[in-house]
Formats: sequence, C-alpha cells, structure tokens
Amino acid sequence: MTATDDGGFRQLAETLSHVARTLQAEPDVDTTLHAIVKAAVEYVPDAEHAGISLVERGKIRTVAPTSGIVEIIDKLQYDFHEGPCVDAIAERQTYRVGDVGKEIRWPAFGPTAAENGIHSLLSYRLFVTDRTLGALNLYSSRFDAFDERTEEDGLLFATHAAIALVGAQREAQLGIAVENRDIISTAKGILMERHHLDAASAFRMLVEASQSTNVKLHDAAAWLVENRS
Repeated sequence: MTATDDGGFRQLAETLSHVARTLQAEPDVDTTLHAIVKAAVEYVPDAEHAGISLVERGKIRTVAPTSGIVEIIDKLQYDFHEGPCVDAIAERQTYRVGDVGKEIRWPAFGPTAAENGIHSLLSYRLFVTDRTLGALNLYSSRFDAFDERTEEDGLLFATHAAIALVGAQREAQLGIAVENRDIISTAKGILMERHHLDAASAFRMLVEASQSTNVKLHDAAAWLVENRS
C-alpha cells in the first residue's frame, strides 16, 4: 500500500465511522433510510441520486429516494423485471454499469433508463448474514461515473448502511412488541376487574373474543381499552 493509498484508506475509514455514528443516532426506520441515501450522495464520488429498494413480504418498493428520477428508474426495473437493483437482490452481488443504454443484460430497461438521462448505475445488495434487506442504488447522468475504487468504497458504505437499517428495524419491532404487550395487559386487567377473573381466565376470554370475531389479539385488546366505559 502506498502513502497515497494509506491516506485514502484512512480518510475513508474516518468517513465511514462518521456515517456509522450518524446512522446509529437515527430514531426510527424511516429516518434511518433517509440518512443512508443522503450520506450515500454526499460520500460516494459522482453519485448524483440514491435510493433504497426495500424487500417486504416478497415485494420490492422504493423508499427514501433523493429525487424523482430515482423512483422513475426503479419503477422501470420493477416493471421490466430486470436491472441492477433487481439483480443485486436476486443474485446477491454488486452491479456496476457505465453505459446502461448499451447493456445487453437488460435489453428493455437499459435503453429506457438512458432515455431518462441516467447512464451510470451502481447497485449493492443490502444484507446481514443470509437475510437480504434490499438494495442500495446509486445513479449518475454521466457515462462511466463509477470506477472500481468507487465500487469498493461504496461496498464498505453499503455494509454500514445494512447494519444500521437492520438495527433500526429491530428497534421498531421491539417497540411494537412492547406496545402490544402493554395493550393486552391493560385489556386483561379490565376483564379481571369487570368479570372477577384471574389473569389466565381473562387472557383466555380475550383470545376467544379475538378468534370469534376474526380480529387480531392486539386489535381486540385495543378495542376493549378504547371502549372500557
């Protein structure tokens, strides 16, 4: 490694550390997603636009786009079922393209993306262990905007982003779980007082009400709490 390389690596390490601390401080999933794409445009050279293709229940949707063109380009990929972000998710690898209009792998998507003014694309699979969260997509109107060094630096950034995203998702799930538990506990207390039941009998009554009305347990408990009078 040369002195120049060492200096560049040190600068990248400092940048990634700053990004990691910033993302860790974000309070929820939505804010974390916006922080990721904002940082991507700021820190990845020649990235003009960024967005995340999030996988939810087997479907892909665009979240936190930095501009309208991101939504347009992403939708083209979803509609054509081809393109770098679709393949990054399906094939579990990174895709870098410098002239998408001539890309033979995506004969429908490529020319259409070029017609919309996007020529260079860089898509990373966002994952932790074997779980794919989605893809981080970087777009540029320039030809050959991203080189091999940019791809390598961006991969390290995408790794930090995936860790921050899954952490925010877990925090959100934990918050929902705690909220559900508290609502159910309150509903049980109402039934115990109203019908002079023990905790187990009150919970069983709540479950039976949920099943007979085909309503989720949390929703049944919430309805009881809201209509306790």
